[in-house]
Amino acid sequence: PRDVNTAVMELLIMAYALKTSCARNIIGVIPYFPYSKQSKMRKRGSIVCKLLASMLAKAGLTHIITMDLHQKEIQGFFSFPVDNLRASPFLLQYIQEEIPDYRNAVIVAKSPGAAKRAQSYAERLRLGLAVIHGEAQCTEQDMDDGRHSPPMLKNATVHPGLELPLMMAKEKPPITVVGDVGGRIAIIVDDIIDDVESFVAAAEILKERGAYKIFVMATHGLLSADAPRLIEESSIDEVVVTNTVPHEVQKLQCPKIKTVDISLILSEAIRRIHNGESMAYLFRNITVDD
Repeated sequence: PRDVNTAVMELLIMAYALKTSCARNIIGVIPYFPYSKQSKMRKRGSIVCKLLASMLAKAGLTHIITMDLHQKEIQGFFSFPVDNLRASPFLLQYIQEEIPDYRNAVIVAKSPGAAKRAQSYAERLRLGLAVIHGEAQCTEQDMDDGRHSPPMLKNATVHPGLELPLMMAKEKPPITVVGDVGGRIAIIVDDIIDDVESFVAAAEILKERGAYKIFVMATHGLLSADAPRLIEESSIDEVVVTNTVPHEVQKLQCPKIKTVDISLILSEAIRRIHNGESMAYLFRNITVDD
């Protein structure tokens, strides 16, 4: 739901109630794992995903079923099994059945970081690959919050062994598209679509390079703030997301948003775990990069 912190707290309380009632197994079905983007330390920040994993274990969960974690390494944060299911088979099926002339498409990664996922899609659809390089990404503004402490004193003598090398600031290269998208359908793939500014900017670049239709495929459609309005006004023809996160209100605001139902794989995972069957069937044809 929208209020993610309330949902997390309710989940912890329910799990702890089951633990104190001597439940043998407590399995959490969490299609979109919250705070999954905060899975690595930025500057001196908190790794919230690790904190949440520790809280779930402490509350008593013994197994989690989730879908398309932002980083697959997040599974290592947990002290119990995590089944990270994939939505790609459903999205690939949508491309094949709902996009006419998809053979004339090219899979696009909107940043070099998304290239592995895009390559996985391109290989299974037997399509070409393009990567947008030089996209302006979120930068942390240096604030006067103690990052530069202690202050440099004019007359202070610094021990030569304590002089740290200066860090070179990054310079963004001009935006370029590696790969040919002229006269093709462009399909941008990612795992989460939340702030859509980067997707809208990527669509504009692809339009300039000659793509005549632009689709965005993502597993988790958070679509927060004024994302529906921005999508409606953009060059994007269709945004396809799964129903891991409720987005009925956003669909009413923007008819370009389409939903793919993934409840089938979640229900099959629950059935297999309950009956003690192998989960390997749910991971067939899943590549390392997916």
